[in-house]
Amino acid sequence: MTTLLPRIFRALEQFHASHPWDHNAHYHRQILRQLPRSFDSALDVGSGSGDLARLLASRAAAVHGIDVDSTIAARARELTPPAAPVTFTVGDALNEMPPGPYDVITYVATIHHLPFRDALTRFRQHLAPGGTLVVIGLYRPRSRSDYLIDAVAIPSNVAMAWIKNKGRKSPRPTSMTAPTRPATMTFADIVRDARHALPGARLRRGLFWRYRLVWHQC
Repeated sequence: MTTLLPRIFRALEQFHASHPWDHNAHYHRQILRQLPRSFDSALDVGSGSGDLARLLASRAAAVHGIDVDSTIAARARELTPPAAPVTFTVGDALNEMPPGPYDVITYVATIHHLPFRDALTRFRQHLAPGGTLVVIGLYRPRSRSDYLIDAVAIPSNVAMAWIKNKGRKSPRPTSMTAPTRPATMTFADIVRDARHALPGARLRRGLFWRYRLVWHQC
């Protein structure tokens, strides 16, 4: 067993390297379900290649994406139709956030790059009254329930990779070319800090090593 497990994990890594799929994009429709059918302005923090920003533009009068990586931000501009009400800038979300307030702020798989409480407090300051903040984040598994979810996620991950790539080997999507880093906070720590910074925030774990945080500004 001690020699079998590393071989299994290597095989899984090789499979996913040749059958990549964007785990974050899997949650985009879930984000839309948390939002009004129309609103004036949205800010997508850590906007990457702009997939979510363009999706938000189907409901918003104006969407702004900000990302610290200039290469992926340039690619987002290339992929966005000129007529779309979407703009992208390069900057540090904590110190160079475009002036708001915004009716919607989204943050997908990026908040673990920043001081967690500071980031939530900053977003709160830029959210309009009645506005909605949605975070899709990563957490470090530690509890028994975390590992049970992981046990379900692994075969589901393989199945999704096969389905989304139609069983064929594929290059990495543009959305997966931005810099990444592993999560350091456990889900319990995230819940504690989120409810301190955003009283009434709703959090739940999901498949594929993600959680969802939703908070409404009064």
